[in-house]
Amino acid sequence: MSEPPARSRLLAAAFSSAEAPERDDDDATAAATESTPLLPASASDPRYDGEGDHDDPDEAAGEPSEPLAPSKTPSGIRWPSVIAMVVLAGLSLGIMVFAFMVPSAVEEYAKQAVVIEPTNLSLESITANGIRARIQANYRLDSQRVPNEHVRRIGRAATWLVGSVSTAGETRIRVYLPAYDNLLLGTAGLPPLRVSLLDGPNKAIDFVAELVPGDAEGMRRIANEWLEGRLGTVRLRGQADVQLKAGILPLGTHSIAESLTFQGGQLPRLPEYNITRIGLAEQPVPGGSPAVAVDVSIAAHNEHPLSLEVPALAFDVLIPGCGPAEPPIVVAGATTSPVAVRPAADVMVSAHGLVRDLPEPLLRLCPGSDSSPLDMLLRKYLGGEAATVLVRGQERPAGDAPAWLSKMLASIAVPVPLPGRSLDNLIRSFSLADVSFAMPDPLADPDDPASNPRVSGTILVLAGLPADMNVSLNVTAIRADADVFYRGDKLGELTLKRWHPASSTQVPATDDGEATLKIRSTIRDAPLNVTDADVLADVIQALLFGGREVMLAVKALVDVQVETVLGELVVKAVPAEGQIPVKPLGADLLGSVAPRVEQVEIIDTTSSTLTLRASVTVANPTPYAADVPYVSVHVESNGTTIGEAVAYGVRAHAHADVTVSVRATWNPSLGGDEGVLRGRDLLSEYISGHNTTVTLRSHGGSIPALPALGKALSRLALTLPAPRLRLPGDGGGGHDDGDADDGPRFIRDATFHVLSSTATFVLASPLLRNTLFIDWVNATALYNHTEPIGTIRYGVPFAVRPGLSTTPRLPVDWSLDSIGYRKLREALGGRLKLDAKATVGVRVGRWRERVRYEGQGIGAGVSL
Repeated sequence: MSEPPARSRLLAAAFSSAEAPERDDDDATAAATESTPLLPASASDPRYDGEGDHDDPDEAAGEPSEPLAPSKTPSGIRWPSVIAMVVLAGLSLGIMVFAFMVPSAVEEYAKQAVVIEPTNLSLESITANGIRARIQANYRLDSQRVPNEHVRRIGRAATWLVGSVSTAGETRIRVYLPAYDNLLLGTAGLPPLRVSLLDGPNKAIDFVAELVPGDAEGMRRIANEWLEGRLGTVRLRGQADVQLKAGILPLGTHSIAESLTFQGGQLPRLPEYNITRIGLAEQPVPGGSPAVAVDVSIAAHNEHPLSLEVPALAFDVLIPGCGPAEPPIVVAGATTSPVAVRPAADVMVSAHGLVRDLPEPLLRLCPGSDSSPLDMLLRKYLGGEAATVLVRGQERPAGDAPAWLSKMLASIAVPVPLPGRSLDNLIRSFSLADVSFAMPDPLADPDDPASNPRVSGTILVLAGLPADMNVSLNVTAIRADADVFYRGDKLGELTLKRWHPASSTQVPATDDGEATLKIRSTIRDAPLNVTDADVLADVIQALLFGGREVMLAVKALVDVQVETVLGELVVKAVPAEGQIPVKPLGADLLGSVAPRVEQVEIIDTTSSTLTLRASVTVANPTPYAADVPYVSVHVESNGTTIGEAVAYGVRAHAHADVTVSVRATWNPSLGGDEGVLRGRDLLSEYISGHNTTVTLRSHGGSIPALPALGKALSRLALTLPAPRLRLPGDGGGGHDDGDADDGPRFIRDATFHVLSSTATFVLASPLLRNTLFIDWVNATALYNHTEPIGTIRYGVPFAVRPGLSTTPRLPVDWSLDSIGYRKLREALGGRLKLDAKATVGVRVGRWRERVRYEGQGIGAGVSL
């Protein structure tokens, strides 16, 4: 504050007089004039220099006198005034410094120089109202932390003068949350404390404080926001009335308020923990149904200087509902054992829970979903992800826990992630036995499961059970969605959308082995959606020609219906991996098939095609059954297409013969001119009994519902011996049994008439209802393969009816000079084995063809 004007002039005059006592008269006169009071003094007023009144008559008459100059001698200095002014100025300056500047500097010094290092925080006891905590710390004043040199000097001087301060009586500190309508977070009662203010080494403080929690709602809101990760910043305001004293000198009561702001990253976090054990066991309940006891052990590391004894606490274990808006579902109660927490040491927590039943909301499907809250939890847990459960305190105190602690814990739900289990080794074996296949229904819609190949068989699974699970399990049904792979490439998808009955056998653990669960289920007509036809072709090729097992890999998500002591529950989307060993189709599959054709019937003809219907019996040497409602293949010879065969209603059983209804179209024109020639040659070779083969090859229309599969399988052509026709009279009569071979014997007998130069033949027709016509014959009879007997040229058509029929007498032109003719005459009245070569024109309906025939070892009778 500035001094009044008169006071300023007074101080100025005093300082100027003291500084220049020897100035000349003009200066003295000026000085005296400046020091003259503003109001003239009366003659009776006393003089400040201590001298008596003047006797000058002019002055007495009221005339103004000349100002008096100060004496030039030392005895004329006004020392009292000077001293008074100096003291006054010093006090003013001291008041300004110590009242305004020093406290501000000391406060800044204290904030910057003080260093507090907590060494231990231990909870001595939990009382009915709060916690008695022992706080130990080291503190010191480090002036080097103060960057301002002036503040540092003032602070060091002030704290050196004071030495130490102490509080008088107990101090109550109240902590508020300004952002939450000043909710009271809690209070702390501090005992009287004495602290040294000297700059230097660490000083130890050790005291016991009473901590009392404040508004429970505020604590719950803060805790939940922190746990949910929504707590960005926290602003705390501490407030206290502190009575200070220095020694015996009281320093008064000071109201202190301080605010602190913590960012989210500065807040303490839940310590990392490890669930070391989860044990499940059945536990009988007196007067009730058995329950499942759950024992959990958790290990964590306390990295803080915190020591406390936590009493036994009761908690509820909850599972999140269908969504954030739905309340969590209580599934079990748990009680923890007393826990001792020590600074910088591992903490072990044991909890025991009891699951008495499965609440209905836990099993109820969520709206718009096919999963329940339990399904979603197990899907994450069994899939290796962290599944979160909630732990919330129970309001009912457990053991020695005070009511306020239980009430506070009951308002906070802590999410606890359960580390997912790795189920890579859960399935010990996965196999499919008694396999049978069903091809797609050609009349099924594309979206119908019947439009895919279908698999039936018995699934055998051996699963290992965790060692800490001592609960009876019974699998009653399974369903699954499985991806099937071959050599890393996806073959298709095996879908079991409906439940398939299952049974299981639980094998207890032994000293040198684990507990296992054997599961058996029979599946019927499970659709196999082939996604890569080329991969299927590779599998079939390996089965046909590989000669060893083909391993298919399976990755599946399995739904399991399980009966437990808690009731029946469905465990969905359990990941499972395994292998399906597929046995080869046999080392000599093609030779073992041995097709036999029976009941041949021509149902349609054109000038160049024949449509036949026949019954074909083949052997199934494989361990697989098959159901093929329709399949079409091209028939080839030497790489040329000569026809098409369609099979209907094939039902093959493992290691058994199967009779197939086949409709075949003989149409060599499919292969062009080369096909026509090749078809004629094939017919000639076949009826002549030569070893002939045909090739069956799939095409885009082989499986109408899966054209890509038919194309992919077309590179796996099957070359088979031509089917053997079952002719009338096979098995006896008409020919020498000793000469029987595997070729068809269309000419069963012959008779040569020497005198009439004619011959008749007994023919066997493979047709059941159709008559075959021979339009003309140009043939030669031979003895011993080379010696001609005679020739037959006949141009009158004759019929060959179903079964055995005899031809009309055909004229023979004898080779009279040949050895063969002489041998014929020598056999007159007996029999002779002859060979024949012929070119024959045949006709069935509108179809006509010219074929060659070569027969050997034909038994012929010779008569006159």
